[in-house]
Amino acid sequence: MNANSFQTADLYDEYFDHLRCATPIFKSFGQKTSFWGEITTLKLFEDNSLVRKQLETNGKDKVLVIDGGGSLRCALVGDKLAQLAIDNAWAGIVVYGCIRDSRIINDMNLGIRALNTCPVKSVKRNIGEHDIVVSFAGIEFIPGNFVYIDQDGILVSKKRLLTP
Repeated sequence: MNANSFQTADLYDEYFDHLRCATPIFKSFGQKTSFWGEITTLKLFEDNSLVRKQLETNGKDKVLVIDGGGSLRCALVGDKLAQLAIDNAWAGIVVYGCIRDSRIINDMNLGIRALNTCPVKSVKRNIGEHDIVVSFAGIEFIPGNFVYIDQDGILVSKKRLLTP
């Protein structure tokens, strides 16, 4: 299976016993409709300070999974952070929360899944946790596991199923 043109349905058919499927609650943003990579996690609430710090690091072959507690009251990612993700080669971002600047992000070469949009920016208190197991959408996202995302959904596996 080609790593650049995979489909989650095909992955599931072939590896169903190795995969967990997230509840389909996310909206798609950005030009990349499919992406995959090793999971890196953040757990925070209405404070995106750690998001910036993480996206400033090398994200090659990684997907940043942000557990924002499902808050719809503010955004955790905007166009500047999306550009930072592109600049540092992140494969994509999953936000259990909101983004903003969606019109601009939708023209960017990045894949993002988020619950919704909100124009309100987050607070900056540097509070949160990094690379811990986070749970939302009915599954656990474990650092070092792999996530596969396309228009049909989000799958998580303990092992790499595709090669870059």
